[in-house]
Amino acid sequence: LGCLVLLACQGQPRFTVAVLPDHGAAFERTSGWTGGDGAYTIGLEGGRVLWLFGDTFVGRVDAGRRIDSRLINNSVAVQAGATPTETSLSFFYKTHASGAPAALFEPADGVGWFWPYHGLRSAEGLFLFLLQVEAAEGPEAFGFRLVATWLGKVDNPGEAPERWNLSARKIPWGDERRLFGSSVLVRDGIAYVYGTVDETIAGVVAKQVILARAPAERLWDFSAWRFFSEEGWVAEVERASRICGDAAGEFSVSFQPEAGRYVMIFTEGGLSEHMALRFAPRPEGPWGQPLRFFSCPEAGWDPRIFCYAAKGHPELAAGAGELIVTYVANATDFVLLESDARLYRPRFVKIAFEGFH
Repeated sequence: LGCLVLLACQGQPRFTVAVLPDHGAAFERTSGWTGGDGAYTIGLEGGRVLWLFGDTFVGRVDAGRRIDSRLINNSVAVQAGATPTETSLSFFYKTHASGAPAALFEPADGVGWFWPYHGLRSAEGLFLFLLQVEAAEGPEAFGFRLVATWLGKVDNPGEAPERWNLSARKIPWGDERRLFGSSVLVRDGIAYVYGTVDETIAGVVAKQVILARAPAERLWDFSAWRFFSEEGWVAEVERASRICGDAAGEFSVSFQPEAGRYVMIFTEGGLSEHMALRFAPRPEGPWGQPLRFFSCPEAGWDPRIFCYAAKGHPELAAGAGELIVTYVANATDFVLLESDARLYRPRFVKIAFEGFH
């Protein structure tokens, strides 16, 4: 599989990229949870890692095909330790009295469903950003629309997920075009909450990145939130600056000590075979130009396959010089998803930062 050496422009961190097939093999399951997208992670106490998945296949895999499968809207896994292995992962979702699987998180108002985004574990509990989505007109695999964004709080995250007590508040600034929770970064007790806003530019809808922050222990208190603008951190979301464009709905931001930079990981255009990163000296930027670092080979398997959901997972790093990244390969044809169980689960690469040019 080898490594790909990436040469950034002068003065940028130097890094290499390698594929991690063993990490991905931990998600090649033949019963129960057999695939899910999203794949956000949050560090929990005791060195555990929480995985958050959107739409999830539950059923069986036989001869590489998903059979007797149900698709539910979300699930989670708890990983014991920093490395995903078949034995370190435990998967969770609800089960109806009939035995049929069901989503772990459901909107209290009964409208649509939840897709989990990112979150954080603090002394106040486990906070999860939840996108409320409902069905809408659109091509296969894209027949949905955003309704609202909620902030969920679990006050007993030390227990098994099926026993979690989840309360949720609708984020007052979230709507069908603006969301928060694409990535959450905690630095010096401050939670930086990244989001996106859809704007029409030259007749094309594009996602622009916006940024909020609040003391980590006051994330639940929306009056404590402030938004980054050219004039500083302000209370009015309408004044929020667009800190970079050409964004994906899902991405990650982490501080990489070896690079001495904040690093944003995303899929170009949201749906693309190309994964890219940007560097910045501060959480709010300025963010540099995107640098491609990997192209997912799955996109070449079949013209119906597309890749997305690229993001970094600092919780999985073995040292300060690396960042583990996942992405997901999906298909526009549901029949292909069922017939090829290699699709629709996290796939892994590692970025190793090696100083500067």
